[in-house]
Amino acid sequence: MGRNLRQIKKVKRDSVKTTTATTDLLVESRSGSDCLVGLECLLDIVRALGMGSCLSVEGASAGAGGLLPYGSASPSSPGGRRRDRRKIRRTISSNSSSSASPSSPYSTIDSHIEKRLHRVPGRICLNGCSDVTSLFTKQGQKGVNQDAMIVWENFGSRADTIFCGVFDGHGPYGHLVAKKVRDSLPLKLSSRWDLITAGSKNGVSGASNYALGSSPETGECASSLKLVHGHEQTELISTLKDSFLKAFKFMDKELKVHPHIDCYSSGTTAVTLVKQGQDIVIGNIGDSRTVLGTRDEDDFLVAVQLTVDLKPSLPREAERIKRFRGRIFALKNEPDVDRVWLPNSNSPGLAMARAFGDFCLKDFGLISVPDISYHRLSEKDEFVILATDGIWDVLSNEEVVNIVASSPQSTAAKVVVETAVRTWRYKFPFSKVDDCAVVCLFLNSDSNKTSVIYTANNSIVPGNDNGCSLMRLD
Repeated sequence: MGRNLRQIKKVKRDSVKTTTATTDLLVESRSGSDCLVGLECLLDIVRALGMGSCLSVEGASAGAGGLLPYGSASPSSPGGRRRDRRKIRRTISSNSSSSASPSSPYSTIDSHIEKRLHRVPGRICLNGCSDVTSLFTKQGQKGVNQDAMIVWENFGSRADTIFCGVFDGHGPYGHLVAKKVRDSLPLKLSSRWDLITAGSKNGVSGASNYALGSSPETGECASSLKLVHGHEQTELISTLKDSFLKAFKFMDKELKVHPHIDCYSSGTTAVTLVKQGQDIVIGNIGDSRTVLGTRDEDDFLVAVQLTVDLKPSLPREAERIKRFRGRIFALKNEPDVDRVWLPNSNSPGLAMARAFGDFCLKDFGLISVPDISYHRLSEKDEFVILATDGIWDVLSNEEVVNIVASSPQSTAAKVVVETAVRTWRYKFPFSKVDDCAVVCLFLNSDSNKTSVIYTANNSIVPGNDNGCSLMRLD
């Protein structure tokens, strides 16, 4: 009997050793980049929940508690460590035995964070307006609305700072990708900004070699900071440039390993803007667009495009894609729309040269490195418009600027979307209307003035009461 007990104990010890060794191998099999992405994601969540001005102390505490799902015991205690190891083994086993279901809901952490983000003061991601913004999105006729948008005032607990963005998803799960980027990218940008600022205060250079040099993924210049009006690069601009580059990089890496969103042939554009004081820095991938409504030297209302539509037809984009063996050609029924295709397959036919997700093309020239531009605001600048291609495919920059200028601030974005939808129906009667999303940021907000718009051709667009003031000065 005693001999049998000793044999049973030996079998149990061997079983424990085997399980531990298997767990260690599974953990070690994860690439360094995946672990780094997971750490970045966790840090972003912790920083978001720790924003004093964004969440109450009670909410932050609850959120922090939600990040430790291993039980109430301290992780440093023996019981806590055992529960941690069991939880890790269950998580690894679950992830390895089941594929990520794109149709499944967000993970528990994603859902938890999203609910808390909706309660953050100054953050708007639904149709609405604030004192300085108007935003509106409408589903097209192609199925679920894959466009997303966000406005975040007092961004990162910084005074006189606002974040705006629009995201145009594509592919089977583009709506999930756009939503995920909308929720996560601002947090990553804010955390990068904080880290770089803290490093600068401690005597560490705020600009990294990655930001100022070349992209390790493509071997080419990661992003040239375009100074729209030739202003010199300040420390703030350099910091934001580096923050944008790092945030976009880690955002794409997080999507690649996301357990609940299939990003292999789904992705999203992103045009994002940070305004602090009189400085505007824009990070852009894809074919969404940012346009400035301003006045020229004769006080005529004009449209100034602040971003470039990053499509495969651009020579620099086409050269990179072809260098990595991607193919570019247009379909017969869309001769003016160049698309990116795999080397040996007529798929997926992506109509942009940069995007989040779409990992089937990431080895063939598609990148997620943002094109970054800067603009120094002047007293002539009135508003900035960010919109997805559902707007720009049917309305010109000038038309959109005039619509915004002649509409009440609170409903300006809605008027643009409704005008675009009507235009779709008569310009392309046999095509399905695309999803539309618009964010308007008013720079000299005064909702009590009447607007009378003089355009460059001297035509007058009648204004409305409580519209934004763009009165021509005699």
